[in-house]
Amino acid sequence: MKKILLFCSGLLIALTGCNKKLKEEPNSILVPAFFKTSQGLQAGLDAAYAGTRNFWGAQELFTATVIGTDEFMRGVDGNSDINLYSYTSTHGTVLTLWRAAYLFINTCNGIIDNAEEVELPAATKNSLVAQAKFLRANYYFILVQFWGDVALSKNFQSGSTTSAKRDPMADVYDFIIHDLKDAIAVLPAGPKSNGVLPGKATAVAAKHVLAKVYLTRAGSTAKKATDYQDAYNTAVDIINTRASLGLNLLPDFGKIFAEGNEENEEVLWTVQHTANLAYNGPNNSGISSSGGVSTYSADNVLNHMWVGQYEKRPGMIRSTAYGRPYIRCIPTRWLTDTAFKERVNDTRYSKTFQTVWYANNPDPKGYPVWPDPLPAGAPAGAVAGQPKFRLGDTAIYMPGVDASASQIAASPYLLVPPRKYDNTLSATMIKFFDSKRADLNSPSIRPVIVYRLAETYLIAAEAAFMMGNIPDAVKYINTVRQRAAYPTGNATAMDITAADLSQDFILDERTRELCGENMRWWDLVRTGKLLPRVKMHNREAAANIENKHVLRPIPQAQIDATTTGEPYNNSLYFPLWN
Repeated sequence: MKKILLFCSGLLIALTGCNKKLKEEPNSILVPAFFKTSQGLQAGLDAAYAGTRNFWGAQELFTATVIGTDEFMRGVDGNSDINLYSYTSTHGTVLTLWRAAYLFINTCNGIIDNAEEVELPAATKNSLVAQAKFLRANYYFILVQFWGDVALSKNFQSGSTTSAKRDPMADVYDFIIHDLKDAIAVLPAGPKSNGVLPGKATAVAAKHVLAKVYLTRAGSTAKKATDYQDAYNTAVDIINTRASLGLNLLPDFGKIFAEGNEENEEVLWTVQHTANLAYNGPNNSGISSSGGVSTYSADNVLNHMWVGQYEKRPGMIRSTAYGRPYIRCIPTRWLTDTAFKERVNDTRYSKTFQTVWYANNPDPKGYPVWPDPLPAGAPAGAVAGQPKFRLGDTAIYMPGVDASASQIAASPYLLVPPRKYDNTLSATMIKFFDSKRADLNSPSIRPVIVYRLAETYLIAAEAAFMMGNIPDAVKYINTVRQRAAYPTGNATAMDITAADLSQDFILDERTRELCGENMRWWDLVRTGKLLPRVKMHNREAAANIENKHVLRPIPQAQIDATTTGEPYNNSLYFPLWN
């Protein structure tokens, strides 16, 4: 056996493998003294960026923000009780998210605390620190949205500690905002600025996060009187300066998530994934969970999460193009039938969900044949006893609207209206599909789009609405909705008026635009709509959700590890989580 001990950003990590003993002197990794070198600062920043893969693209953030909402329920492979709201503080997803955030916050702290002592040009040091502050703000924003009051670790910890305390949510928000403002003052203007590599922090990305932070704090007990105005001003500043930054809404909603187009002019920030194992590629270092046990993986698995068991239907076999059938979630009927009900002018349903699968099984055995007698309404050319379709023809069609029993019987392919969806095959979201990965089972190496300009418009609209500025709220929502008509709809028919506007409508619009983009649970908590919407639209979680579920519980492992000083538990701060 080999056992390598790495001291990395305040955590002692034991890695075991199947070889003879190997003793290493880790002089070129992130031991505390390494942060005091130029190479160490850069390595620390690389690690802080790599840490984002433990969230955007990882199964845990997807599980905690996408499923168990008004949008998605569990699929047949989605066995996490966190989505049923029947879980406890020992749940592995909760622990994994918590540990990952603090691990990489401490990495950022190492960069920020030690930069001044390193001999580097001032501009270089300032850039490193600004990027670290941007990343630290994102990690803390994750924590405060999930847990409210959390420990504020402002400085690098080079050793373990047995005490901790929860700082007020207001202090955490102030710290996040301070970090973002510091970053904005130094970072390059935008992702199209000269020399900015994909996935790097920029001022416009930091401004977007800042607007979102103000909007989120405004919906919390830490709110300040100016939060909605500050959110509005910050978002509108991005909108008004977008052209100078080379940014704009893409004309076609369907192109935003097109493979290979992840750095398009609508995108503000992405998290990069890679197949290179030396740079945190698939099945390499990162943090994930299985049950209550933390393991290491920072794969982008979003390409698997929505894929139903199409291969169990006639004429179909597994293929890289259609994805690994690993159906972790299925849409609620509210999502398919109500949120995306308008299909004449709004093209977003067909550009968000797969509607057709073509027969790809070269073996004709098992292809369905027409019965004798033929059903009423069978298409011309149908012959009793002959195959209903052949290789390359439509095998499965999900129109997203209802179909009668007679229409289903007369269809040459498997016709699946929403009322026939089940936890093995439902409307399949395609935003994160990756047809170019190495094999069927491989995770994706596509960048994950985290922040984009359409959300900036919706932030501005929501903040305006909450301030009573209805004309601007309507204007910014209509800008997003008009784009959704391209190219077959009537853009002006997509316009809403002041009479249509409400907080629920804004949430509905966020669903149509941002469906599945790793934020819905936070949206519902921010607006106070988690309980009513889950109870109304998510049939499997409705009976279990309670007031306590607007926060996640502090992981039991953290509680158990806090053995000195003030107790670090759930009941002290949120009595319902005992």
